[in-house]
Amino acid sequence: MLGAAKEVGRSAFQINCDGISFLLDYGVELGKEPLYPLEVDPHQINAAVITHAHLDHSGNVPALFTKGSTDVYATAPTFDLSRLLIEDMLRLERKTLPFDMSSLTKMMMHSREIGYRQKVERGNSSFQLLESGHVVGGASVLVESENKRLFYTSDINPRGSRMLREADLDFGEVDLVITESTYSQTDQMPRTESEEKFIEFAYEVLDRKGSLFVPAFSVERSQEIACVLKNANFKHRVVMDGMAVKVNEIMLQYPEYLRDPKVFADSIHQALWIKGEKERKHVLGEPSVIISPAGMLVGGSAVFYLQHLALDKKNGIALVSYQGEGTPGRKLLETGKINTKGKDVKAEAEVRQFEFSGHADRTSLFELLKKLKGNPKVLTIHGDNESCTKFAQEIYERFGFKAHAPDAGELITV
Repeated sequence: MLGAAKEVGRSAFQINCDGISFLLDYGVELGKEPLYPLEVDPHQINAAVITHAHLDHSGNVPALFTKGSTDVYATAPTFDLSRLLIEDMLRLERKTLPFDMSSLTKMMMHSREIGYRQKVERGNSSFQLLESGHVVGGASVLVESENKRLFYTSDINPRGSRMLREADLDFGEVDLVITESTYSQTDQMPRTESEEKFIEFAYEVLDRKGSLFVPAFSVERSQEIACVLKNANFKHRVVMDGMAVKVNEIMLQYPEYLRDPKVFADSIHQALWIKGEKERKHVLGEPSVIISPAGMLVGGSAVFYLQHLALDKKNGIALVSYQGEGTPGRKLLETGKINTKGKDVKAEAEVRQFEFSGHADRTSLFELLKKLKGNPKVLTIHGDNESCTKFAQEIYERFGFKAHAPDAGELITV
């Protein structure tokens, strides 16, 4: 266990089997100061796997190339999206990161694109990626060695979304499961209900001649919101800005990874894509739904819209992404305040939160575990201390599986 132990962020797991070593994810947790997984020697890694592009899974992979190298495996969209997000992180955090752009370039030189269910063998061991339903190109990992089988969920959404197909859970008997626990203690509002309430709020705001600002993660959440608006035949103007626009362009290149490529293309093309500051200022003059990263209001074009829209009560702000502790988004949600010109001021715009998570909730996680074949050990990771610890206890009580919330640095043997 190198990271994501009783915490969300810096996912990293080293799997040693029959003289072969696989690294599953190597992420970074961005806060006041970036946090990293425990360090590994790249010379001892036979293959690294990036399950999906979010920085808490991909963001530290270039560090493997500061003093060594290894082959890195992922789907094609994961590589394109990871490079985009890591480049942006380097621009914003370059003084604090342990690698630079040359390390990212080396990472891409050692990238090996693979598809779902494509088996990669090293010695007597192998791994393959299974569709996870979380983001475009996102995957879970099945590792096989010495008649033992390990399944790592990574971030998973068994039910999929308007954009993505359901997760692939057809993997047979397993001996060890490493499962995310992000929402193990909470059930989310049914997606149809969330969509209805979101659309109602959008019409409320636009009908009073205001604009609805939707800060959303650039990868998946921004596009999902556009799909929700299109599905509802929303009658007002929709705007997409910031890195979400670059992500749109990448996703359009990979229709085979989408649930319905035509619906996706129609949904994002209904929106006006903002390409510069002049256009950004211009859209403020007409009531619109404005979708823009960052989802937690940490940087990006979201800051521009927040400053211009939050102080007018006819406007609305719809928070549709996870709001991490210490972020401006969490602050807005809990105190109703934003920071402008160095001072905390009350936001006059109406703020509401909507559940559009790309993660499995409590019910989905238990449904996943119920389908497991064999009598596996289960490790609960990628959740806060209580979510991981309590989830492990509940898994044992419900299914009889040996379940455990590991600590960083802990070695588990199967």
